[in-house]
Amino acid sequence: MSKPIDFYFDFSSPYGYIASQRIDAIAIKHGRSVNWHPYLLGAVFKVNSRKPLPEQPLVGDYARHDFERSARLYDVPFKYPTRMPISGVSPSRAYYWVHDRDQQTAKELALTLYKAYFVEDRDISNPEQVADIAATLGLDRSGTLSAMQEPAIKERLKRETDAAIARGAFGSPFVFVDDEPFWGNDRLDQVDRWLATGGW
Repeated sequence: MSKPIDFYFDFSSPYGYIASQRIDAIAIKHGRSVNWHPYLLGAVFKVNSRKPLPEQPLVGDYARHDFERSARLYDVPFKYPTRMPISGVSPSRAYYWVHDRDQQTAKELALTLYKAYFVEDRDISNPEQVADIAATLGLDRSGTLSAMQEPAIKERLKRETDAAIARGAFGSPFVFVDDEPFWGNDRLDQVDRWLATGGW
């Protein structure tokens, strides 16, 4: 049985959002599954002394243009959020709380949260918003709110982020096919070919 593909992403990442609409279909095409791993790029930026793309001189203007162009290319609905970037702490904690109970529902939550942020312009850094969105999937609103403050869930997200960095992930999306790393939504075509050919 082939190993699952590992998909690392930050909830504040437009490229992570676009990739989230594509990664499972690519995997299914090649008989693979995907393990989704939200993590915090803020921790990465402390390691490599970078800033989010929209905050970088020159790069920021290009990135804002490219986010929208890339969404059009892949026919993914996209509206540039009022606030960008935002903290991915609350949605990531909620994801892992759900994931430990039902992985498929956790994936649906991630997709719904991404849509809320990048299509509906809802501030998913706000725990109340996250709980409201979770409730639309039939998840307990008060349970979601409480979970985001549980020490075990806080520690879980820290462990996941530390493990991603230790593995070499430094962007969103970041994909591992077995142990082969691919950084960026624009590398998913390479992921597709790598899976088809066994690598080069």
